[in-house]
Amino acid sequence: MPVTCNPRENQLLAALKEPEWGEWGPHLELVDLQLGQVISEPGSKLTHVYFPTSCIVSLLYVTEEGDSAEIAVVGHEGIVGISLFMGGETTPSRAIVQSSGKAFRLKGSVMMKEFARAGTVMHLLLRYTQALITQMSQTAVCNRHHTLDQQLCRWLLLSLDCLRSNELIMTQELIANMLGVRREGVTEVAGVLHKTGLIDYRRGHITVIDRGRLEKRTCECYAVVKKEYDRLLPRPTAL
Repeated sequence: MPVTCNPRENQLLAALKEPEWGEWGPHLELVDLQLGQVISEPGSKLTHVYFPTSCIVSLLYVTEEGDSAEIAVVGHEGIVGISLFMGGETTPSRAIVQSSGKAFRLKGSVMMKEFARAGTVMHLLLRYTQALITQMSQTAVCNRHHTLDQQLCRWLLLSLDCLRSNELIMTQELIANMLGVRREGVTEVAGVLHKTGLIDYRRGHITVIDRGRLEKRTCECYAVVKKEYDRLLPRPTAL
């Protein structure tokens, strides 16, 4: 995965115009986010927002027994920390790095100053929030009504959309934790996808070989989410 240090590789930051970029640019802090690093815990007050560029952050719901399931993923298309500008300041979910890489961190006070102007930044972030809510809702539907095969295909496609690559560094155990299922189930389904030539899996590296067939294999949930992101958010900047 290429190393990046350009904030414009985040889709939301790339959409900023002057004077918004002039307000945020000097305050953006480049950070390295490692696999498994926890950005925020349930109920903790957020002080920063994060704009991923080459990493993926998972939003997880954690039960009282310690079990967890992923409710959404955030990559270079989005922002981690929507509860800050939505007025709640805290969230019941955990934000944890699913795939290591870089992100840009911004103090919540700086972000809120621009959001409070009720201008283009506010409308951009609210549109992103609507897209994220769609992903969360569709994930719940998918986990309830569709097969593990379809769920894994959806998860792979959404994760790839968060990166500029066709490869994920991900163990089957971590995938199982994200989906809230047994590892044996993920192993079986991944084996089928490998045998049919859709993916290659070696030592924690998953490479999608035939994305077109993978999209045909999954349920409608992926298309619903992608359509909403494409409708609501600015087009990615060509790099």
